[in-house]
Amino acid sequence: MTTAVAAPFRFFSLQVVRTRRLGPSLVRVSFAGADLDAFQSLGRDQSLSLFLPHPGQPEPVVPIELGDGWWQGWRELPDDVRAVMRSYTLRSLRQDAWGRTTEIDIDFALHGVEPGAATPAGPASRWAARAVPGDRVLLLGPAIADNRAIRFRPPEDTGLILMWGDETAVPAATAILESLPAGARVRAWLEVPHAGDIQDVVTEADAEITWLVRHDGSPTAVDAVRATPLPSSTRPYVWIAGESGRVKELRRHFVGERGVDRRRVTFVGYWRQGMTEEQLRAAE
Repeated sequence: MTTAVAAPFRFFSLQVVRTRRLGPSLVRVSFAGADLDAFQSLGRDQSLSLFLPHPGQPEPVVPIELGDGWWQGWRELPDDVRAVMRSYTLRSLRQDAWGRTTEIDIDFALHGVEPGAATPAGPASRWAARAVPGDRVLLLGPAIADNRAIRFRPPEDTGLILMWGDETAVPAATAILESLPAGARVRAWLEVPHAGDIQDVVTEADAEITWLVRHDGSPTAVDAVRATPLPSSTRPYVWIAGESGRVKELRRHFVGERGVDRRRVTFVGYWRQGMTEEQLRAAE
C-alpha cells in the first residue's frame, strides 16, 4: 500500500533482495518492491527516510492509512511498536528499458556492531548488519526526480568542487563523484574508520580523492583540508556532510579562512556525536 505524503514524496513498501559488505564499517543493502517503479531521483545526495521494524516484527509499523496525518499517528504509537525512522541517502538505483526503477541501493554505516565495541550499535546498524533477503522496510522517498531533498547543486559557473564526508556521507559523496561529467574539477576528502572501508570510485571528472583513515592516525578533516593548497582564482563550490561538529568546523574554515562565499557552501549534519537521531530531532 502507498500513500501520497507532501508530494513529490510518497511511501514505498520494499523488501531486501541482497546485501554486500563493503568493508568493516559499511554494508550495502539492495531493495525492490512492487511499486518501486514510481520512485524517481536524479541520485547524487538524495535524502530518504527509512522505517525499520523492531526485532520480532514482520514489518515496520507506520500508520500510512492516515494519509497526511501519518506523522502524528506514528509519534503517538508506543516506543516498542512505532517503527524506527532513520535518514539515509540513495547510493544508486537501477531502471529497466522503460525508465522504471527496479532496485535501489542504500549503504549503511555500521557503528558498534563489532565485538567489544565501546559504544553499542543503534537499531539501524543492528538491523543492517543482520539484514537478509525478504526483510521488509518502508521508505519515504521521491516520485519526482528533481526534488528538494537533493542538496548537491553547484552553480553553473563552478570551476572547482570541494568535498568532505565521513563514513555516513561516503555513499552520497561517491554517488556525486560518479555522476560528474568529464572536465569537472574536484578535490575530495573522504573519512572512514578503517583502511578496509576505502572504495574504488569510478568517475569521469578530474577528481583528486584523499581517503582519511581515522584509526590509522590520519590527520583530522580540518587539518587535512587546511594543509592542502588550493587555486585562488577558481569559482569554488563546497559540499560537506557528516558529523555535525566536523561539518561546522569545515564550514568555518572554507568561509572564514579560505574566503569562500557562504552562498556557495552546502553543509549537512547527518548525525551528531553522542546523540541518537531521536535526540537530534528533538533538539532541532
